[in-house]
Amino acid sequence: MATGNTRDLVLGVEVVLPDGRIWNGLRGLRKDNTGYDLKHLFIGAEGTLGIITAATLKLFPRAAANATAWMAVPHPEAALKLLALMRRHCNDRITAFELISRHSLELVWKHVPGTRDPITEPHPWYVLTELADAGNEQALRADLETALEEALQQSLVDDVVIAENRTQAQALWHMRESILEGARQEPVMVYRHDIAVAVGRIPEFIREAQAALEARFPGVRLICFGHLGDGNLHYNVQAPAGGDAQAFLREREDEVNTLVFDAVQR
Repeated sequence: MATGNTRDLVLGVEVVLPDGRIWNGLRGLRKDNTGYDLKHLFIGAEGTLGIITAATLKLFPRAAANATAWMAVPHPEAALKLLALMRRHCNDRITAFELISRHSLELVWKHVPGTRDPITEPHPWYVLTELADAGNEQALRADLETALEEALQQSLVDDVVIAENRTQAQALWHMRESILEGARQEPVMVYRHDIAVAVGRIPEFIREAQAALEARFPGVRLICFGHLGDGNLHYNVQAPAGGDAQAFLREREDEVNTLVFDAVQR
């Protein structure tokens, strides 16, 4: 089972170049210091410099124990502090730490059958986290509960649901993985941005981008979710409800992209 960023997990690639030549970089070395590491260039280009046709991957044994929690948090700043707290308690056993805005989930609950809000009261932001270990599942869950108890005491978390079994954990992950499916059911299209921001700047980026977009386009709706621990966010912008969505997308796309890009660069 693989876990982590693509660049960290790919040891080598085979690539078909635009002129038809094949570049064979299918090395299996975990540390290769024999020259330029071109595989990272092709991975980062996402198909624009050549098509990856084969890869050598770094794999890990399937974890024997997992613990999954769904948490309501008041704002992204609290989520960032929660990540630091959990790293202190759980170290590298954190395999996922997803920050999700409520509007993202409302589209899921509205359009994806079998999904529902696992927490009774509405909250503006949520975190989905998962721990994995080769050891005992009860001990892993105990460490998670200890971390969350401290988080509740510090008001970093407003409410929490811990999955009792793998079926419940999969239901929580199904909500996260259905966000774009829910968004596609709306009668408006979506601008899609994949943002890379330093982890410590994510709350600032979210705050500044949201303020700029809402000031320029009142009623605009934001679908924000992603891997807080990796500094990566899927930041999508929906046209305001009730207007001509196609015209908004056609006439405002450059302006929306500029506002989001400016917030990333600050």
